[in-house]
Amino acid sequence: MPTNYLYNPPRNLFFTGKGGVGKTTISAATAIALADDGRRVLLVSTDPASNLDEVLGLPLSAEPARVPSVTGLFAANVNPVDAAAAYREKMVGPYRGILPEAAIRSMEEQLSGACTVEIAAFNEFARLMGNPEVALDFDHIIFDTAPTGHTLRLLSLPAAWSDFIDTNTGGTSCLGPLAGLKEQHRLYENTRRALANQAQTLVVVVSRPDEAPLTEAARASAELRELGVANQHLVINGVLRPVDPGDQVAVALRERSMKALSAMPQELILMPRTELPLRGTELVGIPALRAFFAPESSEPSIARTARSTPLPAPLVNLLDMLTAMPGGVIMTMGKGGVGKTTLAVSIATALAGRGKRVHLTTTDPAAHVAQTLGDVPAGLRVSRIDPEAETEAYRQEVLATVGADLDDEAKALMEEDLRSPCTEEIAVFRAFARTVAEGADSFVVIDTAPTGHTLLLLDASESYHREVSRSMSDIPETVRQLLPRLRDPAFTKVLLVTLPEATPVHEALALQKDLRRAGIEPGGWIVNQSLAPLSVTDPILDQRRTREFRYIEEVVREGLPTFLMPWQAEPAKNRL
Repeated sequence: MPTNYLYNPPRNLFFTGKGGVGKTTISAATAIALADDGRRVLLVSTDPASNLDEVLGLPLSAEPARVPSVTGLFAANVNPVDAAAAYREKMVGPYRGILPEAAIRSMEEQLSGACTVEIAAFNEFARLMGNPEVALDFDHIIFDTAPTGHTLRLLSLPAAWSDFIDTNTGGTSCLGPLAGLKEQHRLYENTRRALANQAQTLVVVVSRPDEAPLTEAARASAELRELGVANQHLVINGVLRPVDPGDQVAVALRERSMKALSAMPQELILMPRTELPLRGTELVGIPALRAFFAPESSEPSIARTARSTPLPAPLVNLLDMLTAMPGGVIMTMGKGGVGKTTLAVSIATALAGRGKRVHLTTTDPAAHVAQTLGDVPAGLRVSRIDPEAETEAYRQEVLATVGADLDDEAKALMEEDLRSPCTEEIAVFRAFARTVAEGADSFVVIDTAPTGHTLLLLDASESYHREVSRSMSDIPETVRQLLPRLRDPAFTKVLLVTLPEATPVHEALALQKDLRRAGIEPGGWIVNQSLAPLSVTDPILDQRRTREFRYIEEVVREGLPTFLMPWQAEPAKNRL
């Protein structure tokens, strides 16, 4: 076996961690290693922003497909949107031809929110975890899970929904008729037991040797233990080996990694650990994944393709463009781990340094803004949309308004309905809309969640009025104005953030298409943490630098304003 967490692994393996740490690559390489060892393996992505298709070089669906050239390996990609459509029809279909058409439309609208997408994807996950008969043909099921915030929510759903079904005595919820949910109760209970059973489940917490991913890994580990998931293994991915002291970039990268590892949180130090080296080669396709655990050649890059496109402008040019605006909303979007938070902090602090009034906030469940920022400069206000606080405020508002005139029985039913996990989606969405509205007279910089969660949030702007109409008579004006504000390029600048690598670029291109379908035109691109403008001699870094140019040119060809941020030894704060 190529690495120690694969010695006699249990049936279920989860890979979790901050976005961009390499979960998909490592989970796919692990699945191939186990299959090559003679096991029958099912690899499943439950990430709304999955790139498993690209990594394997194979189009995937929710139904397991045989992976060519890897005997015994099957893979599936649970698409949350498709899963939600199937779930919606499962809930509504039995009532067609029985209930009036207006009632059917009402049920479909009730099941159109982001929460339905979440529970639908979870049902696919629970089907494999909680119903062993579904996957009896496999020795192992490997879950390439979403970035940490979403994963923790996903893993907590067995308890959340099971408890909700137990305590809610009413007939409906925002997930549809509770009679349908009751059928899932045993499945959810089985899933809870499987997650907590160390003989059945191992969670592999993946991190990079950097402060933010390690902090996130420690938080994920602790919260998983609170959920009863105690069998865990830590993987540190991308550790640069000792380097030639003549390469200043390599020396700085190595020193930063060693500093982060030496200051690693105590709970991670105590965990069983595997360290994997930084790779210079492209980690896409079966041959590359099969060689992932083998020592890599450190030969320097020889073939250098001519660059027909100059490097993009420096990021300070973006700041000049934003400073000329009277105010508005600036949103950083992209795949998890590309540096959205660091860039949001840099932009916000730089605008404040130029005398602008700025509100920096995050909708990211992992919320690293405060950690990245440090001391708050003058002119900058920092906040986080806290799901727990927003949910409680929303509950109290509904009970004080719509619930004020209800009799005791009806009010009790409303209180039960407001305990549904869907309530949190509505509450967080309202806070997001209020924050966007502040851009009318100042700058609002929003550090958004990883791509899948962001799209669910934006999609909610279309369906929110249907969700909220069941409990509130008036839709807030900030919600009515949200989509027009997001679609106004003079008001909202959506900046697509990427690394100069295949998966982040291609995922950001897909996000660009989705935004345009929603009527939102991106304001530009930021290529972050680039080695392209730097001088390197280390063979691994040289390989990585050479590969960057093709992806930078791919972004530039989109024709939008594009800006380049070089790799820096320290996170960029106040450096614009």
